[in-house]
Amino acid sequence: MQDLSDWTPPRWPDAEMLEGRHARLERLSPAAHAAALHAANAEDDRIWDYLPYGPFGTEAAYAGWVREVAAAADPRFHAIFDIDAKRWGGGASLMRINPAAGSIEVGHINLARCLQRTRAATEARYLLMRWAFEAGYRRYEWKCDARNLGSRRAAQRLGLSFEGVFRQAAVVKGRNRDTAWFAAIDGEWPALRAAFETWLAPENFDDAGRQRQRLSDLTAPVLAARDPGLAGGERGG
Repeated sequence: MQDLSDWTPPRWPDAEMLEGRHARLERLSPAAHAAALHAANAEDDRIWDYLPYGPFGTEAAYAGWVREVAAAADPRFHAIFDIDAKRWGGGASLMRINPAAGSIEVGHINLARCLQRTRAATEARYLLMRWAFEAGYRRYEWKCDARNLGSRRAAQRLGLSFEGVFRQAAVVKGRNRDTAWFAAIDGEWPALRAAFETWLAPENFDDAGRQRQRLSDLTAPVLAARDPGLAGGERGG
């Protein structure tokens, strides 16, 4: 049994900005981000399929939603800026924040088509995970609609282990939602951090931007359990 008698609960998320080589995350703001994010999101309404809100037909409707959620402490929403492309392209939140248990979740991940499958998209998720573990959280979760195989592949690629499916967990947009659970824990973080840093290093990409090592190969040894729903294999890096 793990002795936690000297463990101190971590602080509440407090970072206004997180920045890496390719991605910058800022606290979501109607004035700073709504117009650019609405324009990026308008490229493909399918990005809203598994979220309980959206799509937003007008910039005003989206800005109204941003005003509502940006004021919340939990979920704590962030906008994602692609430094390479010099454009805003997505959002994500830290949520279900439970310092007493040392548990935190990443959720409300919404990547416009222009941000998908970029180094910025991967690094944005890494920056949130790094903040959580360096702040002292013991458990970092990701949950998604079990039908969303793209999110399930992404969670596993990022080194989050499959923990099961909660059947009939919610009703979303008039449909049943089974929820797939993934998580990483603090003892896995050093190996995951090394995997991300290896993948994100400039020397991991050739002059055409093609990766030399896949992130999924680097994180695979860390996984405590793989997702059997992805038996057909993972796509991407």
